Amino acid sequence: MDDSLIDDSELAPPRRSVLPGEGFFVPDSFEEELEAQEAAEELDGVEVAVVADPDADGLACVALLQEVYGEAALIPAGPHDLEDGMEYVAEYGEEGVTAFVCDLCPDKFEYVDEELDALLDTASEVRWFDHHQWDEDVAAAVREAGVDLVVGDSDEECTADVAVRSLDYEFPEHLRELAVVTRDHDLWIREDERSDDLADYSYWSEPDEYVETVAEHGPDLPAAVLDFLEEQRIEKNDLIERAVNRAEFVSIGPWTVGVTYGRCSQNEVAEAMREQDADASVIVKPAGSASIRGTDEFERCHEVAGQVNGGGHPKAAGCKPDIYDDMLDYAHHWTSRGATTKQVILDAFRNLEWEDDADENDE
Repeated sequence: MDDSLIDDSELAPPRRSVLPGEGFFVPDSFEEELEAQEAAEELDGVEVAVVADPDADGLACVALLQEVYGEAALIPAGPHDLEDGMEYVAEYGEEGVTAFVCDLCPDKFEYVDEELDALLDTASEVRWFDHHQWDEDVAAAVREAGVDLVVGDSDEECTADVAVRSLDYEFPEHLRELAVVTRDHDLWIREDERSDDLADYSYWSEPDEYVETVAEHGPDLPAAVLDFLEEQRIEKNDLIERAVNRAEFVSIGPWTVGVTYGRCSQNEVAEAMREQDADASVIVKPAGSASIRGTDEFERCHEVAGQVNGGGHPKAAGCKPDIYDDMLDYAHHWTSRGATTKQVILDAFRNLEWEDDADENDE
């Protein structure tokens, strides 16, 4: 295939908005081989390894652990490939490595049981910090396996907060503040303008670069980074505007649900839909996944996502419905602007139980 067909720099903004990034078109087998090679190189001779979500929260944990231990190899993993990250540390990590898992939560224990056993055989210690909504049986099984699992209140803490209070270390003020500002974004509080900078920088930079920068500066990013962010936000704002303009609003029970499609920054799009009176927002991405965002009027995002191959927090969750069997399904997804995915997720809203207004008013 001609590289120019998937080269983002060659795509006009309207097309870039509705198509996935070029990484989507890389075969999983090739990507897995490359990830394994990179993991082996990263873990060579290292005494501390961290399997973490490479977003601002997960990377903040890496910065905190590097402060404590001097070095810590990052093995990036998302919710759907958590087991791969564990397997890499078990296979390529040094015997007796100290292993951490941060900002990740398995939906079922059987998804990670074999990889966790292998990790425990290799590591001298496995500690797990998180703040997502854990199933009690899954948490119990992880602890019974021999893991020191600490799960924070998802309404009060981000994973960086959990790491700060769980590690026996007196962190410098700039790293404590890093956790606070990371929480501001991760819990969708949005009272500190620096939290958007952290979120954007973690998305647009390489993980190692992000960790090195925040380890030195905390949440007060240097001028060169802020200039870089301003340049990147020109395109970001264009993609946000396009997604907001596509938004539709659906009444489901007592809620108004905003739903849209596009490659975009989901938090800003959700905020724009909230300003148009959406109680909850669904942002369907060209790669097939979706972000679900709530408000004070809707704190059940994790319940919706849990029905469609996902999970998360009461006010912020993600999912990828298992509806894509071949590339024709993806072609329909792109040309219909996510019509099937939207319908599946809206049906999940409809499946929730709610009380009628009459019942709530005690008529």
